[in-house]
Amino acid sequence: MGKEYLGEFEELVMLMIALLKEEAYGLAICDEIGERTGRAATIGAVHATVARLEKKGLVETHMGGSTHERGGRRKRLIKMTNTGKQALIRSKEVKVKLWADIPELAIGG
Repeated sequence: MGKEYLGEFEELVMLMIALLKEEAYGLAICDEIGERTGRAATIGAVHATVARLEKKGLVETHMGGSTHERGGRRKRLIKMTNTGKQALIRSKEVKVKLWADIPELAIGG
């Protein structure tokens, strides 16, 4: 697979998946985005983004076990693939390099 480029929201969802590890699923990602960024994310936007990332081969999903607190419903758990990890690393490297190339903005905050 060639280099995959991440849009802003795709990158944000991927970062939340990395933070949540084995507990990454749609609602948890929405909650984490809100808590960490103050940005509201709808479950529909997260699900659409996860579907797009899965189609690109950057994440994989599988159904977890049912839980009592969810009324017996199962969660669709999300895991980043190695290709996804590399895409996220590349995205970070590009941004770090760009910030380094404009030090007056980086210093000015």
